[in-house]
Parts: sequence; C-alpha cells; structure tokens
Amino acid sequence: MARPPAHGSVIVPDWHETAEGKEYLACILRKSRRRVFGLLERPVLPPPVAIDTASYKIFVSGKSGVGKTALVAKLAGLEVPVVHHETPGIQTTVVFWPAKLQASNRVIMFRFEFWDCGESALKKFDHMLPACKEKADAFLLLFSFTDRASFEDLPRQLAHRASEAPGVVRMVIGSKFDQYMHTDVPERDLAAFRQAWDLPLLRVKSVPGRRLADGRTLDGRAGLADIAHVLNGLAEQLWHQDQVAAGLLPTSAEYTPS
Repeated sequence: MARPPAHGSVIVPDWHETAEGKEYLACILRKSRRRVFGLLERPVLPPPVAIDTASYKIFVSGKSGVGKTALVAKLAGLEVPVVHHETPGIQTTVVFWPAKLQASNRVIMFRFEFWDCGESALKKFDHMLPACKEKADAFLLLFSFTDRASFEDLPRQLAHRASEAPGVVRMVIGSKFDQYMHTDVPERDLAAFRQAWDLPLLRVKSVPGRRLADGRTLDGRAGLADIAHVLNGLAEQLWHQDQVAAGLLPTSAEYTPS
C-alpha cells in the first residue's frame, strides 16, 4: 500500500466553509437539515455546477460498543442512538460529500457507502464478513477512548486487514474523544501508534449534534462542520489511492509497518 498523503495535500481542507463550497453543500441539505439518500439516490445539482461522482465502499470495523453505528449516523446527519444496541445484521448508509482537489481545482462529489455489521452477527453468520469486505475500497477501524482494549486490538485488526487486502485504504478513528476525563488512551500511546503504523488517525466526539431553533431538529450545517475532517480525510486517502492505482502518481513510496 502506498504511503498515505499528507493532510491537505490532495483535498482543500476548509473549502466547504467558502462561499463556493456552501453552494455545493446546498445539494445535500434541505432547509438547514441534512438530506437522507437511499442506495439509488443522488444529489441534484443545477446544470452549471454539474460535477463528476467518485463512489467508494467503506467497511466500518471495530469491537462491539466502540461507536461504529453512532459514527455512521453522525456522518449521515442522522440521530445518534442514545442507548447502545448492537447492529443485528448488515446496515448500509450512503453519504455524499463535495470536495475540491488541490492539484486541478476540480470539484468532485464523493459518494461513500458505509457498511456496518454487529460483532455478534459477524460471528454467527459466515457470509456477512465476506460480504462487507467484498470490493471494499477502505477499512475504517474504530476504537473508543474509553475502552483501552479496543485500542490495543488495533494492531491485530490492521495486520489482518493488510494481509487480506493489501491495496485497500485503512484509516483509524478514535470515538468518544470528548470524554477526555475518562480516557484510557493517553496521548503518548497515540503518538507511538502513529509512528509504528504511519496511518491517518482521526478523532470524533460522541456528544449529540447541535439543534435548530425548534430544539428538536438536527442542525445540518453545524453537523457537517463537526464531521468535515472525517469526510475530507476519507476523500483524500481514497482519491490518492485511485491516482496511484491508475499510474498517475509514483508507487515507489511503499510503506510497511514496523
């Protein structure tokens, strides 16, 4: 697998906050609320701003209770479950995200199809794990800042995924980062992990999303600001990997974890 690109080297990081970016974001919002897309749906853009779409399948992996379903809900602008219930089978969620490329100034509509499956279901039904991994473009591996064991399990998961699909993008996300008073994963351990694996490691909070004036409806724009770094990170890694696979970027910088 090629070495991951430096942050901001492929995707313009804060483009979504510009006037131009907000014009494109309007197609995934409806009156300040996030639009929900089915598997066969897509945003509608005016003809003058029509853009290409890049689609990717992402398998969300991690121990039970680390927040896989909650993360996908936040990325899609949905309500995060208050009480943990393990996902009974495979759940797929589509998220669209427009981003601007650094090199060409092109805007691409990224379509992320997240596959999430409960740990018990994976163990009970042999066909579920192969279905989740089949033709996956990325593995999103989660750990919880409040669960030390989930962090210590990452090397095993990463080594396993690397042996199964060496060319697939791998990213690590730490959930429940806002519960820093109860963290079981100190900063020195994160630094050691980054040095050993040289992989993107992002952090997300578990607090409920901000609300509109009615006090009930999720604020779609505020929610996008909270998770833009994750969607931009995915777009950056996946687009870069595609360019390497197509021979448009050199493949000499291969990386093997120590």
